Amino acid sequence: MKLISFLQIVVALGLLNVWLLRYSKETPYRGRNAKNLKEEFIVYGLPNWFHYLVGALKIGSAVAMIIGLWNQPVAFVSGVLVSTLMLGALMMHLKVQDPIKKSIPATIMLMMSSIIAYENAIH
Repeated sequence: MKLISFLQIVVALGLLNVWLLRYSKETPYRGRNAKNLKEEFIVYGLPNWFHYLVGALKIGSAVAMIIGLWNQPVAFVSGVLVSTLMLGALMMHLKVQDPIKKSIPATIMLMMSSIIAYENAIH
């Protein structure tokens, strides 16, 4: 298996894990003192509808990341989208002045999705 394919699987499974399996669970990486994803968006001062939009984009990009294993342009677009979403996540952690530890997952996802976008860009 190529490294880029491995990264696509890791990113896709990571997004699905957070948004489908750990959605209602407390983790040490949630913004400020949020107990679940919905509370995290409240902590960031974002509207409720935005929580659903981001969730749909992240789940959709995870599915696209898997499809991208066979379709390079889809992998590129999903890599760009996830990179953009992770930049937003990092800005929200900064906004609420979270300790750096809480930004580690978003930073790692940003790095992996940026590599995916770069490697799947049509040169």
